[in-house]
Amino acid sequence: MALPVLVLTTGEPAGVGPELALAVARDWQQLAATVVAVGDPDLLAERARLLGWLVELDVVDLGTRLPVPTDGRLPVWPVSLAKPSMPGRLDPANAGYVLETLDVAIEACRRGTADAMVTAPLHKGAIIEGGHPGFTGHTEYLRDACGVEGVVMMLATERTSKPLRVALATTHLPLSRVAEAITGAGLTRVIRVLATELNQRFGIASPRILVCGLNPHAGEDGHLGREELEVITPVLDRLRNEGLDLVGPLPADTLFTPRHLDQADAVLAMYHDQGLPVLKYAGFGQAANITLGLGMVRTSVDHGTALDFAGTGLADVGSLRVALQVARQMTARAH
Repeated sequence: MALPVLVLTTGEPAGVGPELALAVARDWQQLAATVVAVGDPDLLAERARLLGWLVELDVVDLGTRLPVPTDGRLPVWPVSLAKPSMPGRLDPANAGYVLETLDVAIEACRRGTADAMVTAPLHKGAIIEGGHPGFTGHTEYLRDACGVEGVVMMLATERTSKPLRVALATTHLPLSRVAEAITGAGLTRVIRVLATELNQRFGIASPRILVCGLNPHAGEDGHLGREELEVITPVLDRLRNEGLDLVGPLPADTLFTPRHLDQADAVLAMYHDQGLPVLKYAGFGQAANITLGLGMVRTSVDHGTALDFAGTGLADVGSLRVALQVARQMTARAH
């Protein structure tokens, strides 16, 4: 049986992404997949020399048969840097390069050349400063590139007594804009995508989803905000009538406790920093970021570019291994 092919974008060239890709090639055991990196071969070779790692690069064309995974060898689909990159030193001139690596990975998944994509971290600021002012992150870029409306960002870890999965109703927005972004139509779409993907990609027959309120104490019956009464609760009631197992809206400060989480398959938080700090406290370095609703499998690491660790060899590869394992598992269920 052929191994699934996972395409790994190497992310911000000045960050830890290139060496994370190299670290995978140093030990293929337990991956049960073929990983092909997308990036500049000269960058990867230079980073390997800097670290003193013996990794040989197999530069291949997109669509060419990939070599059998072998310790110390890394297949690469080449994309050239705009300017040479130094560890820890951002250069906005390479913004287009980072986006091109994503485009190559997307095309490979669309063609069926790859079964899933996994992304190393990029630097939003460098991409914005490099001439892409509307860029807000991987999730939104992939949504637009794939031409879909309802994607959902979810992080997951198994470093807890039961797998903890936290999805977001909104993603990379300033806090001042969150309330207006939570609409009935948008929330309905997010919950449907989340429930469908938990069923199809994670094998959960009837997922139970805990839904956070937006306001303290879930609005305190309208005394601390009316979004729960006017938007969130009506959506949950309608979707329960369709057969979805939804609990809430619950106060976020008590939802993340064992008596609730032990009975749940996922949590839906209303905004980025409502749910993700809890998950990262529980499993940072051993969690995966997952984009649901793309029509293909995409996972990523749970951390940023770690510029201060770039080129030191000290970057923790744990989250990348989790992201690769989750991508492989999701791909297997999709088939």
